[in-house]
Amino acid sequence: QVQLVESGGGLVQPGGSLRLSCAASGFTLDYYAIGWFRQAPGKEREGVSCISSSDGVTYYADSVKGRFTISRDNAKNTVYLQMNSLKPEDTAVYYCAAQPGYYPYNDPKVYDYWGQGTQVTVSS
Repeated sequence: QVQLVESGGGLVQPGGSLRLSCAASGFTLDYYAIGWFRQAPGKEREGVSCISSSDGVTYYADSVKGRFTISRDNAKNTVYLQMNSLKPEDTAVYYCAAQPGYYPYNDPKVYDYWGQGTQVTVSS
């Protein structure tokens, strides 16, 4: 059974850090580009960061550039999103998604597999 499971969300104060993990089971992430997306209440799902399947080409939304870092450990079949200097506007449910290809598209429509999401709340 193909599955993506996110973890690492929680409540953090502004300026704090969290590391999200996206663990895959039932398939090998080596040949999949991975994206992190988020959705806040009343807003559309938006792309946060994506990484290519092989050579580590990455994409970051302007709103997170310089604060978030995406990485992958294919040996562990896991992708990470390190989030630093968190702001209240980063509050959302964060989802990881996988699509069978190289390019890290920042478009949720091209992704085939999705996790259930993990809540990130940034508040004092």
